[in-house]
Amino acid sequence: MGRQTGASRRIRAIFLSFFGGLLFAAIAGVVHAAEERGPVTNLPLPRFVSLKADEGNVRRGPSLSHRIDWVFTRRNMPLEVTAEFGHWRRVRDREGAGGWVHYSLLSGVRTALVEEDMAALRMKPDDSAPINARVEAGVVTRVNECGAEWCWVTAGGERGWVRKTSLWGVKRDEILE
Repeated sequence: MGRQTGASRRIRAIFLSFFGGLLFAAIAGVVHAAEERGPVTNLPLPRFVSLKADEGNVRRGPSLSHRIDWVFTRRNMPLEVTAEFGHWRRVRDREGAGGWVHYSLLSGVRTALVEEDMAALRMKPDDSAPINARVEAGVVTRVNECGAEWCWVTAGGERGWVRKTSLWGVKRDEILE
């Protein structure tokens, strides 16, 4: 390669600066996507919440003028918030059914749906620990705390540790204190 002139060095510096900036923006975009935040609450998306009311209208869009597609009828049911718009949250349930719900119908109280039939609630977060109770699939539990693999839950007056893999409503890598 020959010697570079002052002009060619400036062009090369501009080129590297421009494409280096694009590369940085692309990397930052990937990091941003992994840590997406709601534009209204600045809370993580997606995230889990629960239904505060006995009934919650699920609408096609984020306003009262949008049609009601169905009604959630199970208080404390865990829901996953996937988007925010003003006072509205787009949610989905365990089966993936969802739509837009007014934020006043939702609670930050964490609940989870038991997915494993007759899941064991244990006295300690250990597969060999004594069993306090067994919980049927479909039961809604209150999530009190979660470690790496286990969650301390309450269901129907019974308490105990259950494996995260037996629950829907807690992310696999989520730690709750």
